[in-house]
Amino acid sequence: MLEAIVLLCIGLALLVWSADRLVFGAAALAKNLGVSPLVIGMTILAMGSSAPEMMVSATAALSGKTDTAVGNVLGSNIANIALILGLTAIIKPLAISSGIIRRELPIMLAVTMVAGFLLWDDYLGFMEGILLVILFAIFLLTMLKISRQEKASGDILAEEQESEIPDGVSNGAALVWVVIGLVLLPYAANMLVDSAVTIAKYFGMSDLVIGLTIIAIGTSLPELAASIASIYKNEDDMAVGNIIGSNVFNILAVMGIPGLLNPSVLSPLAMGRDFYVMLALSIGLLLMALGKRRRINRVEGAVLVCSFVAYQGYLFYNLAA
Repeated sequence: MLEAIVLLCIGLALLVWSADRLVFGAAALAKNLGVSPLVIGMTILAMGSSAPEMMVSATAALSGKTDTAVGNVLGSNIANIALILGLTAIIKPLAISSGIIRRELPIMLAVTMVAGFLLWDDYLGFMEGILLVILFAIFLLTMLKISRQEKASGDILAEEQESEIPDGVSNGAALVWVVIGLVLLPYAANMLVDSAVTIAKYFGMSDLVIGLTIIAIGTSLPELAASIASIYKNEDDMAVGNIIGSNVFNILAVMGIPGLLNPSVLSPLAMGRDFYVMLALSIGLLLMALGKRRRINRVEGAVLVCSFVAYQGYLFYNLAA
């Protein structure tokens, strides 16, 4: 048991680090090959924080644990809003711009409803995976078009995203980081899933609860780091935008993977319980953003964190569900 816990921690650390190195190398290589910084920002960098979820989802699906893969998506989205945004708002109240309220939040809610529609019959099939991938491609193209318009108008966020692209990295060094990331990422994901399953069996957890708890929290660590870093640079929109973008990516890209690799019947609790928690938090985030001050204050942040703790407590109290 102790060995499994140690391997879990090593797997999580290695997963986050290897994903970061893969994104770093891919972004640098793309820039050296003449790819537009805007395209790099909206594709490689934007998907970077969801890379751990994508790899874990693929690993779990190939191991026949589609419930774990779907639980990872739902649990990560719940953690993103309730835990990460909650903690971030406690550290520093988050101002919400009208652009996020008008565009990003409605997109996230729409995509969340798509997830509910697909999970309604407790089955995630191959065609549903195809649909999610198509919607993901449409989303990327739409956001790329919007980003071009924002760049033309001198949008600060568009410029900030492009400034994160590594500069002065040789093709050789970039390629080395890509190879290291590609080799270590699946290895770390396997280590994480295997150790999480060992721990889960010891405590009598179901595959779904594994994804909703241990794995979801672990794979959300990049979002936590990005959000805290953003508020210390007074970039509230970046902190909130990272979370919204990650949630959309998780549903469209990450949840599509198990549908493609291992179409399966799902636990009824994924739709009957956990989807509604994700939906309620998404609506709650919108209501907070629509408040008079257009911000998430410390009290609201504390409410979000307490909601997350209560939800996790309920899951651990009902480990086998």
